Amino acid sequence: MDEARFWALIASFDWERSGDDDAVLAPASRVLQGLPPREIVAFEDMLAVKLYALDTREHARWCYQGEADPDNGDEYISADDFLYARCVVVANGREFYEGVLADPSRFPTGLEFESLLYLASNAYEARTGVPHDELTSVSWESFSNTDGWQPTRNTTAGRYTGPEMPPLNRRPA
Repeated sequence: MDEARFWALIASFDWERSGDDDAVLAPASRVLQGLPPREIVAFEDMLAVKLYALDTREHARWCYQGEADPDNGDEYISADDFLYARCVVVANGREFYEGVLADPSRFPTGLEFESLLYLASNAYEARTGVPHDELTSVSWESFSNTDGWQPTRNTTAGRYTGPEMPPLNRRPA
């Protein structure tokens, strides 16, 4: 799976069917189901890499502008919500993704597209008849990009950064 093919699949989403995520994803799902299983897995890995690249303190700062400060360890940021918001950036295509990646202030707010996370695994299972259980090369889970979450001089520890917080919801401080 190369960049061009990945982004062509994303571009195939049928946004005229907004409100029905399965229908939006259907064109890409049909194409993925026709590919060899290793290509479906490669699509999912590329998606994980894209989501991982957006998993940064600066992207979170703009995603939650006016709602939560990622430097304040006492302000809650949902790991799931931030992941689903990053999916919106990828789902809007290469140009939009690259713009937000380069300029976090362009991050959209108040949107989510969780369904993108299941596109490859559903296509894999439809193609092979067995669940997809391979790990991606990087985690798309929020706060896993430790380089992207390096503390700033304004970062303070708090109840959402300490050891009492479950690891998948704990922000680096």
